[in-house]
Amino acid sequence: MKILGIDSSGIVASVAVVENDNLIAEYTVNYKKTHSQTLLPMLDEIAKMTELDLNAIDAIAVAAGPGSFTGLRIGSATAKGLGLALKKPLVGVPTVEALAYNLYDTAGLICPIMDARRSQVYTGIYRFQGHRLETVEGQMAVPAAELLEKLNGYGEAVTFLGDGVPVFRNIIEETLTVPFSFAPAHVNKQRAGAVAALGAVYYAEGRAQTAAEHVPDYLRVSQAERERAERERAKREQGGNPVQDTAGENK
Repeated sequence: MKILGIDSSGIVASVAVVENDNLIAEYTVNYKKTHSQTLLPMLDEIAKMTELDLNAIDAIAVAAGPGSFTGLRIGSATAKGLGLALKKPLVGVPTVEALAYNLYDTAGLICPIMDARRSQVYTGIYRFQGHRLETVEGQMAVPAAELLEKLNGYGEAVTFLGDGVPVFRNIIEETLTVPFSFAPAHVNKQRAGAVAALGAVYYAEGRAQTAAEHVPDYLRVSQAERERAERERAKREQGGNPVQDTAGENK
């Protein structure tokens, strides 16, 4: 089984190919680049270096969210375009599950945290049981303080990873009463290798979809949508009507 993995859900851009139990290639950049300009060149470089025939892959695994709205759209569009062109199925891998999979067979709880702004995190709580990733609490967007309260309630050691760690490290250190640690640099951010490896597991379980069916899971509405809703609510409270554009759609 050969799986192409793609992750552009955050600052990290990553592309990988996993064949059975082997990571054939991985190209990961953790730098402020425009993913729309980097993902396909990264894939092209991997294909050249490994003499990869994209028609030989079985499926495309893509980080399906949550994460950066723009990054998720770019990753989704790239995966869908490849899937349609190659006539290959897609496997949407929840972003924080793939992050947790970086810490395969780690003891205790695993808690990926991504900075969701407004003092919130995209997160989930996981553990490994019998060499399988188990969901203790699924993906959610919650205030960081609420997450830490949950973790204290479990009374177990926790390992954190993700781009939210440097943002919320102080509150973690001040609030947690259970033992905790932070994942080291080589496994503490998104990696397409983990997306592909977990995608292979999900593909074998029949959790694939067509390219046309795939949509990202944003978990919450974008800032632009929130601001629009707030403006419309304010207008209703003032007894006005939402302004309409020339197409007749509410702004």
